[in-house]
Amino acid sequence: AMNRPAERVRPWFEYRANFLTEKRIADGREFYAAHRDLLQGVARRTGVPAEVIVAIVGVETFYGRITGRFRVVDALATLAFDYPPRSPYFRGELEQFLVMAREEAIDPLQPVGSYAGAMGIPQFMPTSFRTWAIDGDGDGRRDLWGSWDDVFASVANYLKAHGWRSAEPVMAAADVTTADLAGLEFGKLVLSETVASLRARGVRFDTVLPDDAPAVLIELAGRDGPEYRVGFNNFHVITRYNRSQMYASAVHD
Repeated sequence: AMNRPAERVRPWFEYRANFLTEKRIADGREFYAAHRDLLQGVARRTGVPAEVIVAIVGVETFYGRITGRFRVVDALATLAFDYPPRSPYFRGELEQFLVMAREEAIDPLQPVGSYAGAMGIPQFMPTSFRTWAIDGDGDGRRDLWGSWDDVFASVANYLKAHGWRSAEPVMAAADVTTADLAGLEFGKLVLSETVASLRARGVRFDTVLPDDAPAVLIELAGRDGPEYRVGFNNFHVITRYNRSQMYASAVHD
């Protein structure tokens, strides 16, 4: 599972279709309506739009319905000691999980999550939990399994802490028909260009951002050929949640 994540083995048009189904969209609208007041309160306090919070929860766990079937301590212990490519990282996450379980008074043998040890409705790794999870309802616990107050506040806090800018766009469709793309490296998450530098290459796109705003040109594998978009600061922030251009694009869509 670690060697074949969806972000690596599926082209964009298949990846997108898996998340942007009629049911997920319809259920997302119902979910938003059911939690509107809570979501909008978090949005006002943090500047992170309610629809972005809903989209992340929808992509991660289908609004809390599919949170994983692997016992977290088993997944992390396996990866910590039997997955050499990233064993130091997962040993650290195993340590953070055990500390988190002590801090939150959780039986470490109970939580289940993804094959990589991501937990709860927003799928936080243990380090992210300890660093950015929030007690949104004020009950003294950070419950990312059963408290929507805590879930929404934690997702928003994560994005805000990673540089979310209120009222700024995430990305824009781009036309590269007459553009000079020589030297551009696609697939990287770094905002290595600016609005002005991309326009100087002949990339056409609409944005209210100034010329010096950081940007990146994104190439996605569409069903009928490459699709191009320009990602801005808030796009980069979403990739801090999951380091994939396709993930951030699906959340945005």
